[in-house]
Amino acid sequence: MHRRDDAQVEPEIRVERDYLSACRAALARMREEAVTALATGKGEGDAFDKMQNFAARQFHKKQIEELSGLDDVPLFFGRLDFPLGDVYDEIRSLGSPSDAPDSDRVYIGRRGVSDEAGELMVIDWRAPLSRAFYEASAQEPMRVRVRRRFGFDHGGELTAFEDESLDERFAQADGGDLLAAEIERPRKGPMRDIVATIQPEQMSLVRAPLERTLCVQGAPGTGKTAVGLHRLAYLLFTERERLRREGGVAVIGPNRAFLAYVRNVLPALGEVEVLQTTIDELTDAGVAVTRAEDPGAQRIKGDARMAEVIRRHLWSRIRPVEETVRVKHLQRTWHLYSDEIADELAAVRERGTDYRGGSELLAQRLALLVVRQMERGGHSVTASTPTQLRRNRAIVSAVQRMWPETDAVRAVFELLTDSDLLARAADGLLSAEEQLAVLVRPRPRGPKGMRWASSDLALIDEAAAMIERPAKLGHIVVDEAQDLSPMQIRAIGRRVAGACTVLGDLAQATSPSAAEDWAAVLGHLGRPDGQIEELTRGYRVPAQVIDYAARLLPHIAPELRGPASYRQSADALVITRAATEQMSGTIVGACARALTEEGSVGLIAADRDIPELHRLLTENGLGHVILGTDETGIDSVRLSLVPVTLAKGLEFDTVLVVEPARIAESEERGLQRLYVALTRAVSSLRVIHADDLPEPLVREPALC
Repeated sequence: MHRRDDAQVEPEIRVERDYLSACRAALARMREEAVTALATGKGEGDAFDKMQNFAARQFHKKQIEELSGLDDVPLFFGRLDFPLGDVYDEIRSLGSPSDAPDSDRVYIGRRGVSDEAGELMVIDWRAPLSRAFYEASAQEPMRVRVRRRFGFDHGGELTAFEDESLDERFAQADGGDLLAAEIERPRKGPMRDIVATIQPEQMSLVRAPLERTLCVQGAPGTGKTAVGLHRLAYLLFTERERLRREGGVAVIGPNRAFLAYVRNVLPALGEVEVLQTTIDELTDAGVAVTRAEDPGAQRIKGDARMAEVIRRHLWSRIRPVEETVRVKHLQRTWHLYSDEIADELAAVRERGTDYRGGSELLAQRLALLVVRQMERGGHSVTASTPTQLRRNRAIVSAVQRMWPETDAVRAVFELLTDSDLLARAADGLLSAEEQLAVLVRPRPRGPKGMRWASSDLALIDEAAAMIERPAKLGHIVVDEAQDLSPMQIRAIGRRVAGACTVLGDLAQATSPSAAEDWAAVLGHLGRPDGQIEELTRGYRVPAQVIDYAARLLPHIAPELRGPASYRQSADALVITRAATEQMSGTIVGACARALTEEGSVGLIAADRDIPELHRLLTENGLGHVILGTDETGIDSVRLSLVPVTLAKGLEFDTVLVVEPARIAESEERGLQRLYVALTRAVSSLRVIHADDLPEPLVREPALC
């Protein structure tokens, strides 16, 4: 491994800088061409061909979006040197017609960048040829002679490079300083992409084929979120048209604070047409969530048994008529008798249609009964006769009586507020105690008077899907999936046209309906053959921090192995005990010191302590944002005040955890919540407490 930096003022660095400048100029030209094409209508056809013109405009708009926001971003981060001419055919297959002598040199970056002749100057990291940058080794060089990594400052200026020979005769064992520096580089604001630092075990998951459902169990700092987002970007690169035909793609996160944190990753990779949403937003039924659910009731409502309870209640509305239905058509009256109607009703139910489709099918079948009578009687039947009969007043009325219309909100409202209806639907499924736990009393006056809870949304969504199947998406990435209830997972599963990517950590499971194993999650998702992978090597969280937090694992997830960290830092962990009357000053001092260092700062505490900490920070002039109330300043304000219930999935360079015992005691899964808080640090963790630490953390603490 050979590193050269700006201090040596080497001509080669200047050459690479010049090439970077040329790439930026080419990118600017590509963007300007797209802007001009949009303004002039280039690519549009006849004025009357509205669809073609609309498609052309949308293409140019998307092009402009994909090529924007890269002014300060390194357009390439690596280079591969091959034997002369060795990759010419592959480069040409990627769109470069040139056979220039330096075609053995390939630059790898976030976007494909071409010169005016169409020759590729930078190859997209997702292209097949780029795979060697991540996976080539001295044992399997993949035709690569030398792999070069580049170092950049915060403004995107190239400052250094590092060469790694992949010839076994010259390969050196020492690690890559630039790779470590990039992994550890302090950040401000939201999460950034990791295309320059993806490791081979991560890249194998990123490049998994579209047909494969992946479930990634990842300890803190192992990059599972990054793997999921980069896999989505990779799939959009390789299967864009198919995914578009299948309804597009989505990322489902645990809350809006998390989505604000990851929102820039996909756009930075050129992917701007991705739905980013929460499970509550995905299952939004137009009702306001105004009630916090009791954990016991939340657990029952999240149980997969509720799907059968809802199905029973919905389909219990369907009853055959007991009288003969008289259908008047073309001056004649045709009779449909109750027994033959009952047979048709049973046949429709056996078809397994959705509720709304079933009523339409029943009307069709009753109309055909009349058609057959007409044919037997020698009466004239035309192609329009079945449609006319389907709309016949007598048939419409009979179907409405047998198969009454309903909506999902009303169906769930009836179930949760009427003890008799609930008892019939839940017979043999829920105990009397469980029924009582989910029953709402006193009964509100209709669905609009109901105070709905978040856990009700998945029930409404289940009923809505039984009434009419929802639209599909080509691929869904689900992050922090360990906290989703089986009913919420079912809501996701019925929206996926093919496979999906499931990310999570069982040790961080904090909800009452949290998953206990990934096989069950895949089963509820409808993908029992999904592939379960585990990431155990941490790249972001220092070993001292992860080892300290891992003391909780035997108490919260004894079946999981503790992660092995890539990084060591002697001063990464500091534990400070202060007298109660000194806590305010200690917290303010710790925040002030953290802000003198580089990077983001997260102050994490029990939710109930957030208002007091907000007052304390404000009085002492420490500017901050409170996650969960307003994330607009997350890009510019370095200090974030984080309720522990919103900490999952986030990272900060410096983390201050206040009163771990109050976090652990705040809820049923408080130790899991504490584990989450302790593992948010990228550079350093400061634990500040006056109360005794939870027992698992007392062993071998380095008190300061």
